[in-house]
Amino acid sequence: SNSSPVTVPSEIQRPQGRSVCSQMAILKHTTTSETMTPRRLILLSIMLLPLAVDAADHRRLFKRVDPSVVVLYTVEREVAPGTRAGQVASNGLGSGVLVDDQGHVMTAAHVVQTADLVQAEFVDGFKTTAVVVASDPSKDVALVKLDKLPDSIKPAKVGDSDDVEVGEEIIVIGAPYGLSHTLTTGHISARHRNDDALMSGVNAETFQTDAAINRGNSGGPVFNLKGEVIGIVSYIRSQSGGSDGLGFAVTSNAAYHALFEERMAWSGLSGVIVTGPLADALNVPQDAGYLVQKVAANSPAARVGLQAGLIPARIAGQDLLLGGDVILELEGMEVKPGMLGEFRSRMTDRRAPFITLKVLRGGEGITLRAPVSR
Repeated sequence: SNSSPVTVPSEIQRPQGRSVCSQMAILKHTTTSETMTPRRLILLSIMLLPLAVDAADHRRLFKRVDPSVVVLYTVEREVAPGTRAGQVASNGLGSGVLVDDQGHVMTAAHVVQTADLVQAEFVDGFKTTAVVVASDPSKDVALVKLDKLPDSIKPAKVGDSDDVEVGEEIIVIGAPYGLSHTLTTGHISARHRNDDALMSGVNAETFQTDAAINRGNSGGPVFNLKGEVIGIVSYIRSQSGGSDGLGFAVTSNAAYHALFEERMAWSGLSGVIVTGPLADALNVPQDAGYLVQKVAANSPAARVGLQAGLIPARIAGQDLLLGGDVILELEGMEVKPGMLGEFRSRMTDRRAPFITLKVLRGGEGITLRAPVSR
């Protein structure tokens, strides 16, 4: 199943203030109603020149930055469909961008958070495996490190998203529906600052764009016309399930801060806080618990011994996996409503030599303890 953005332009100024449509209308009228003298041909060529210039600029920009873009192929475990028990391997797809010569690729957290295997492919066909080294699901950004690099390394430059203004033209490169290294263009439509209600749970500053974004674009870079990465594609708001012109990307500053400055470690865990009637139904002996959904192989969550859910269920409009561990305490801190961010932070705290969890498993409370990988 393809990883996809979560589903929950200002006009370019033209000479004489004419839009592309008005120029084309003049061309049609002139060619059908008037004699095309050399002078008129020159005039029309000048009027349509911005179209050719824009196209040429996009071609040059695409050729310059596309070598830094990678397609990410992932494998993770899903609950087997139908009546079969157990789990099966599921393929995922996303995008990312190489940002330094050390092999670090920025992408979206939901592309790689619970992946057992990550493989990156460059435009020239070079393929390599990768490991997740940092991830912040609350901001939907992650950092993977490539095991190998191609001979000609062309990392992209991460720009200052604070300098970006609404109305600026941008390009997005990714793999929508598996069509790798696809270019779409658009504008920055708006800037949203940590608006949880609008951001579909993404607690980070985001850009809204009208550039076409679809399945497989997740984690892909948003470039300004200087060729700088100013955003990482996160999700779309859509009624059709496809691109409705409402795409959202985490700003480069927010992504860089989370991945390179805070360096949120990867846990390999996905889950959901359960409270109220659902917590009661699961026999949670406190106000809230963290219901484990998926656990990536060889991740910190797997090493501590957490068990993922295996029973698909739809409760109150939410798709869940039941039957997995319910985390009750982390390092002596009881899980409470509204503390998901703090919980994730403690889950990936590298200062403590061991991580200790109290979980509810099979109706009994047990303690899990494992050394922290450094």
